[in-house]
Amino acid sequence: QVQLVESGGGSVQAGGSLRLSCAASIRLSCTNDMSWYRQAPGKEREFVSAIDSGGGTSYADSGKGRFTIYRDNAKNTVYLQINSLKAEDTAMYYCKDVERGANSWCGGTYWGQGTQVNVSS
Repeated sequence: QVQLVESGGGSVQAGGSLRLSCAASIRLSCTNDMSWYRQAPGKEREFVSAIDSGGGTSYADSGKGRFTIYRDNAKNTVYLQINSLKAEDTAMYYCKDVERGANSWCGGTYWGQGTQVNVSS
């Protein structure tokens, strides 16, 4: 079972920055495609950014130029750097892990518990 623990959220003013972290309990010989999603009150969960096991990245249009995703494989941690925060970035941010691999124990989609980001204008 993969476990994901997010941290780094908080309350900031518009224009500020935050770095979110997602620490993962990576299983041996599995590959992990990691991503961030967010969900604002009354809205559906939406894609924010992703990084695959090879380091390839993608971003939602809302975050291009402001969000940077990267991973530290030695620490089994994925980060989301958010700059120039806007009020509309206010949401619960979730980390997601899609685990793959040839070994029988590899597989599944896992979610963390979320970290709250509040941006005041």
